[in-house]
Amino acid sequence: MASLFEEFEIHHIGAPLFSLGGHAIAFTNSALFMFLSISACTLLMVAAMRPQAVVPGRWQMIAEKLYDLVAGLLESGAGEKARPFFPFIFTIFAFVLFCNLFGMLPGSVSVTSHIIVNLSIALILFAVILITGFARHGLRFLTLFVPHGIPLFVAPIMVFIELFSFSVRPFSLSTRLFGNMLAGHLLLQVFAGLVVSLLTAGWLAGLSILPLFVDIAIIAFEFFVAFLQAYIYAVLASVYLHDAIEMH
Repeated sequence: MASLFEEFEIHHIGAPLFSLGGHAIAFTNSALFMFLSISACTLLMVAAMRPQAVVPGRWQMIAEKLYDLVAGLLESGAGEKARPFFPFIFTIFAFVLFCNLFGMLPGSVSVTSHIIVNLSIALILFAVILITGFARHGLRFLTLFVPHGIPLFVAPIMVFIELFSFSVRPFSLSTRLFGNMLAGHLLLQVFAGLVVSLLTAGWLAGLSILPLFVDIAIIAFEFFVAFLQAYIYAVLASVYLHDAIEMH
């Protein structure tokens, strides 16, 4: 690679589809891997549900484990009243997970290392939270930003702090995933580049085994991080959704 950041660059695949406001709209490598992630998740669920066996097969077991995992964290984070939101939270979890996993493939694009993708998911999530909050509680939802029992003279300051804290949640949710995925992939490239450099360094070539082992360990760890970040994203989404449902 010419640059450490070449992996994260977005390129057009084929000719632009159309022009909007003077900007060419085209199918990109990022869109391709998002489409592959959605397709893989859909195929997994279809393959898991098609047999409808009493004794679950391999794919059915994986789907059931993911289902139980998300159902459990949603109930613990947002309460029983949040059950109607399970498809929404499960979709977020599955999309982030499969994007993270596809990003581990050689020559792929790490979609979740693009902060605009993560921010788009977070903004959709918070739009659902706001709509749910006002739909369930009306204008009383605004009392969420007024801590109970605070003195009147500090109320304006606390309201500002609560509003600011709420408004930065989409950005913190996005940058957390962005930072973890970007750092992991950069670390992989650094050690891979070190292996290649040592292999071409004459008598130092034997030392290349050390960064190679480190790179393999990082790859294994990054698969764990891929799952962990999807899990954390779903947990925080459930916790934030609790505010709109229960308001405490």
